[in-house]
This record gives sequence, structure tokens and C-alpha cells, in this order.
Amino acid sequence: MTAPLPPCPECSSEYTYEMGELLVCPECAHEWVAGPDDATQPGAEPDGVVKDAVGNVLADGDTVTIVKSLKLKGNPTQIKAGTKVRNIRLVDGIDGHNIDCKIDGFGAMQLKSSVVKKV
Repeated sequence: MTAPLPPCPECSSEYTYEMGELLVCPECAHEWVAGPDDATQPGAEPDGVVKDAVGNVLADGDTVTIVKSLKLKGNPTQIKAGTKVRNIRLVDGIDGHNIDCKIDGFGAMQLKSSVVKKV
């Protein structure tokens, strides 16, 4: 079930709908971009706050564990669940990859915060 869309900020109409990246009001034709405070983006956090898979706030230098096995392109092995990653750095990465780290045996890489858990 999806979260209800926010009302129009111009006329307060409850009949808003999504059109690509925009929210549109059919009554006043107002268009706006859905922000992090809108209900259309579940799990969206204010700028600078990164949470792990269970909701703990992450910071630079934390130690985390991988919660599910990850396949790597070009590598016959995978990163197994339970692998510890020390001294992470939070970055504004591409496609949701917001953790920069080094994993023993695999090297430097970026991870999504949704696949790690703070230790």
C-alpha cells in the first residue's frame, strides 16, 4: 500500500496525483516537486542524516556489518552477510550508494546504507 499524497500547497485540494517526478493538482493545475517532508518518499531523511537498515543513525568512522550477501560485478565471489566493515565514510554517492569503505579481500567500494547494520 502506498502512502497518501500530500494536498496541494496552493489550493489544499486532496486530489493530487503523480506525473513522473512532479506532483500535480487537477483543480488549480499547480505542479511541484515532492520534497523529503512529503509522504511520497518513505524513508526520506533530512539532508545529512543517513540511517542503516534498522534505523540507527550512521556517522563517519562507524563500524557496520553487511546484512545480506552482495554480488559484485566481475568478481566470482560475493560479500557474505555478517562481514564487518570498519571506519566508514558517509558520502553523497550515485544511485543511493552513500557509504564509502574498504572491505578486506575486496578493496574500496561504495555501499547503500540499506544493506548495512551499525555494530
